Amino acid sequence: MNSAIKLLLFIIVALTWGTTWLAMKIAGTSIPPLFATGLRFLCAAPLLLIILKITNTPLLFPKGQRFFQAIISVFYFALPFTLMIYGERWVSSGLASVIFAMMPVAVLSASMILLREKTNTVQLLGLTLALVALISVLLRESQGAASGQLLGILMLVAAVVIHAVMYALCKKRCCQVSVLTFNALPCLMAGILLTLLGGLVEHPVITHFSTESLLAVVYLGAFAGVFGIMCYFLLQQRATAFQASTVFLIFPIIALSLENIVYGRSLTFGSLCLMCPLAVGIFLTLFGNQLNQRLKKAAPSSALSSSLESVNPQHRT
Repeated sequence: MNSAIKLLLFIIVALTWGTTWLAMKIAGTSIPPLFATGLRFLCAAPLLLIILKITNTPLLFPKGQRFFQAIISVFYFALPFTLMIYGERWVSSGLASVIFAMMPVAVLSASMILLREKTNTVQLLGLTLALVALISVLLRESQGAASGQLLGILMLVAAVVIHAVMYALCKKRCCQVSVLTFNALPCLMAGILLTLLGGLVEHPVITHFSTESLLAVVYLGAFAGVFGIMCYFLLQQRATAFQASTVFLIFPIIALSLENIVYGRSLTFGSLCLMCPLAVGIFLTLFGNQLNQRLKKAAPSSALSSSLESVNPQHRT
């Protein structure tokens, strides 16, 4: 039963993360980006607050961390998610998902720079391999592209970097709160901020909003923003870190497949071939510690057997 639940949670999270990119593309077709992102958070926040109330989870961060809670609402929610939906105006949803799959690599880099965290050769190898593969994909996909696509790529990369930096800062400040406390109030604050700002700057005309765009916003907020988060949290509780983190290797495949089905678009053959070294690099970045520990455990036994052979050599015929 536990294995079946883990598998179900994994499928839900992979499908949720994989479909998010297409939903953002659809939401932005008739709703201005700032306003669409604000509506997305306003759809998610009430549900998160209800769950928070039912579970008797604190709304606020601990004393001394509450100003940082406001910073999270801007730099973890409002700014990067706006950059994502803006970026997808010029970049395909499949390529956007590939860029965001680099989050583990970005988090490792931010942790090394901001937290002075020690890393190992395996992780550094994975980081280098993933970066080289991603840069190669971006160069191939941007050949002959309009300047708008280059701007979209930069926006998506900036969103990944901001998220990674915020993750490292949360770790640095020992900001250990429940997933509901981390999401509920910042999500509401970001929703109010972006909706007001979008109304002032973008002058949205509600009658121009298509049904598809509105449904995409509701899906992003109510389903991906609440159900997806809760399922990933439950998956982390029930599964090993290895099992949960493999979602980063799966959801870009779903996003690329969906874009091919819906729009008939795909990455070039050369870029698709580069997905293999990219996936290997992300894998090594995620699980470099475990692999390095296994290599260290295997090394002493090998060294011991070699020394024994040198002391007591065997005749070989």
